[in-house]
Amino acid sequence: MLVSGGGTNLGALLAAHDDPAYGARVVGVVSSRGDAGGLERARAAGVPTAVVDPADFPDRTAWDEAVGRAVEVFDPQLVVLAGFMRLLGEPFLRRFGGRTLNTHPALLPSFPGLGGAAVRGALEHGVKLTGSTLHLIDEGTDTGPIVAQVAVPVEPGDTPEVLLERIKVAERAQLVEWVGRIAREGMRVEGRTVVVGGPAA
Repeated sequence: MLVSGGGTNLGALLAAHDDPAYGARVVGVVSSRGDAGGLERARAAGVPTAVVDPADFPDRTAWDEAVGRAVEVFDPQLVVLAGFMRLLGEPFLRRFGGRTLNTHPALLPSFPGLGGAAVRGALEHGVKLTGSTLHLIDEGTDTGPIVAQVAVPVEPGDTPEVLLERIKVAERAQLVEWVGRIAREGMRVEGRTVVVGGPAA
């Protein structure tokens, strides 16, 4: 997993992976920040960690390559971005494209971009439903194939902060469900359609 913040999504997956029936385990955590709370969560659970700070590299490409190498050490079948606040480019996608999941607090393709801005945008547009999207990353910003979506109603009087917290609750449940399903049943991409489980086309 890749984290930049407190690691609440990571915490949810760590709680789930203790059940042998879940089918997936968090094997390593990489962060762009040495002070990320998610690192402490991982260490407390006995999960190895690594920090790849952009400030230690001459440019984005070098950093991107280093992130890919750090993740590769853990030999993951699936990579999950859990509140990872940096875009990943071609060097990383060359290694892990097609198997890197990201969460976004809106119903893509509406309101892409930074999470806080996405929630504010939904409120400013007066939508009645927003939610969480789980998608594969690609070269764009929140443009990869969609794995799953869950709707979250917008309530009268919602502020961006209140709505975001409600979305995060749905997001954590969604992430735990679908990471487990992908681990148990497999995943394939057909054009822009992500298929989890079932026979190959």
